[in-house]
This record gives sequence, structure tokens and C-alpha cells, in this order.
Amino acid sequence: MNEDPILDPLLDRRQFSLAALLAMLSGVTITISGCGSSSSPSAPTPTPTPPVTDKTGTISANHGHVAVITAAQLTAGGALVLNIQGSASHNHTVELSTTEVVSIRDGRQVAKESSTGSNHTHTVTFN
Repeated sequence: MNEDPILDPLLDRRQFSLAALLAMLSGVTITISGCGSSSSPSAPTPTPTPPVTDKTGTISANHGHVAVITAAQLTAGGALVLNIQGSASHNHTVELSTTEVVSIRDGRQVAKESSTGSNHTHTVTFN
């Protein structure tokens, strides 16, 4: 009987199956990985966005006026007309565009001149 099972014409079924399997696997590499942990890799943690809070403007030559943009107004991000009368005896308004409101919400400085009231104006600055 020939020593090489592949060349031996009198192989039984078991020998033939083993020889065929070895021939099929002769160029195959089997890799087993992933032992020890059942958790999948975690996604990067996003940087939290700071909460939006009311912004109070600083008013030049102030005598009782108050300019406040609420957190809700900042979150909405639309154009605004602020009434800044406060405890003063007369009113002024400050008009802010959508771009200006978004800039204020994002922490950039915006300075606007108020409407005229009692023959004067004020500069309102939001930081």
C-alpha cells in the first residue's frame, strides 16, 4: 500500500474525507478573535452645548432702561424689537436682526443704537 493517502487507490471513505479536507484547508488561514469582551466599541462622546440663558444688554448713559433678550427668544433665533423702557419715564426700542440675535446667542458682541426718545438715543451692547 502506498504511503501517500491521496495517491493510494484503495482509500476508504474516512481516509478520503480526511485527505479531501486537508487538501481544501491547505492554503486557508483561520483567525479567531474577540475573546474576553462582549461590549462593542463606544462612540465618541459629543461635547455638550451650554444652556441658553437670558442676555442683558449694557445701556450707555442709562437712566432706568433695561434691555433683556430671553432664553426663549435666543433659542428661536428670530428678529426682535425690544422695549427697553424699564423704570425710565420714556421708552426706547432696539431692533435686532435674525443674524444679530444668533450672534448674541452664540456669545459674540453686538452693539445697537436705540430709537430716539425724549430727544436722545442709547447704545445697547450685548456681550
